[in-house]
Amino acid sequence: MKALSRVAQATAVACLVLAAPAALRSVSAQSPARESQAKTEPLSIVTKAGPKRFDVEVMRDDAGRSRGLMFRRHMAADHGMLFDFERTEPVTMWMKNTYLPLDMLFIRPDGIVSRVAADTEPLSTAIIPSGSPVSAVLELNAGTAAKLGIQAGDRVEHPLFKSR
Repeated sequence: MKALSRVAQATAVACLVLAAPAALRSVSAQSPARESQAKTEPLSIVTKAGPKRFDVEVMRDDAGRSRGLMFRRHMAADHGMLFDFERTEPVTMWMKNTYLPLDMLFIRPDGIVSRVAADTEPLSTAIIPSGSPVSAVLELNAGTAAKLGIQAGDRVEHPLFKSR
């Protein structure tokens, strides 16, 4: 009986794993209006031309960081997603299952942008490295950094960076 119950358990787990992509697809099929109802926080990037303001979703746990902007089809021009890695180290990102082209800003614990990876390729599994130790990554719609003059050395203002 134990072997049978292990087989049943393994089958149940396999079914859940196989069903997960379908569940994610149904979430992604939701309207952009529903996606935009996620809780956001204000964030500013201080550039040479002055501050640029955004409303960002903050991913503070492994599940949120793993999901990120995957399967989303729309993000408002003044929105973004901030990934809090809770420690400072080199990080890598990718665009698997991400339909939106993005600019990725790699941010040090003091809030200084260390690198901008512009116009990342949607649905790509290519690794996008931070290039140096960082504590966060901010994802914005592709072209935003160039359009607003956001570059390495600019300062990100958000409570995440005040406490470090």
